[in-house]
Amino acid sequence: MLLKQKHTLNGSQDINNTFFMNLALREAWKYQGLTYPNPAVGCCVVGENNEVLSVGAHKRAGLPHAEVEALKLAYIKLTGDNTIVDSTASKEIHTYLINNHKNIFKNISIYTTLEPCAHVGKTPSCADLLSSLGVKKVYVGSRDKNPQAACGNDTLLACGIEVQSDVLGDACDDLLQPFNMWQENNFIFFKWAQRLNGTTDGGSISSIESRKNVHAMRDVCDLLVIGGNTVRIDRPTLDARLVDGKAPDILILSRSKTFDKTIPLFEIPHRKVMISDNFALLKKYKNIMIEGTSSMYCLAQDFIDYYLCYIAPKFGGKEIFEKDDDAFTILNIQKETQDIIMWMKKEI
Repeated sequence: MLLKQKHTLNGSQDINNTFFMNLALREAWKYQGLTYPNPAVGCCVVGENNEVLSVGAHKRAGLPHAEVEALKLAYIKLTGDNTIVDSTASKEIHTYLINNHKNIFKNISIYTTLEPCAHVGKTPSCADLLSSLGVKKVYVGSRDKNPQAACGNDTLLACGIEVQSDVLGDACDDLLQPFNMWQENNFIFFKWAQRLNGTTDGGSISSIESRKNVHAMRDVCDLLVIGGNTVRIDRPTLDARLVDGKAPDILILSRSKTFDKTIPLFEIPHRKVMISDNFALLKKYKNIMIEGTSSMYCLAQDFIDYYLCYIAPKFGGKEIFEKDDDAFTILNIQKETQDIIMWMKKEI
């Protein structure tokens, strides 16, 4: 398989803007697949001397948005006030920053991968917060197409804050694509783990940290697809026990509907386990993860949106993940665990 790094530079963009927005992007990609039904978003706060004050991300639905998390960290760094250091309540952070900022943000620039939300719902408006803090300038990657949250840029401009849009817009759009897709239909990604020699068999491959990451994704997926042979051989549970999360519904792709019902995945309460020889049931779900090896890859390749690969720094196994003549664009590479983690999309 041919892999190509996503090109993020644009000659018309200032090098500082590129650097700071890439920091926000890199942080956001750590949480891709974990924020459903919200988008993955990153934010970088930059001081008046172009120093990085903080980098934050939206980590999970219900937790603060990226701008709020980054502003909280910047406030603590600038003031030494740790009162809200452990706060994860968006409204509490909003209120505290508004009441205590003392104009420390007046020369601050914000780089956010997504237009700040203008909607007041479960959390206050990020655009209103930025306006209340009187930040100097906001650099935006992607425009928000969600009608409930859109028009944050207009709110900022109306308050006299300078806004520059479409900074690394293509890269920010790639980050936002899963959110846009499940708003309209569904988002389907294919996940696999392999060793350096390309093998995918022989028990656990990736590190415990990587497995926790996958379990956290299962916790927010509403459907997980697996092959029948994998179920019969590995006898998996396919839950989210490593993060104390919920188990997604399961679609077992198999011509035969005969399975040993003592296989652990059948014994998880409050989940549906469906067996089918086709993918028609995908239409009923929004956020879908398919786990498998090259056989499942070939069966599902016509409707996969993104690909997620964990590469473990080891050798072993016998069965090689193999598919000829497919090329990918690398959207993000992470090394937060012992493994290399790559998000990719197939080149057209």
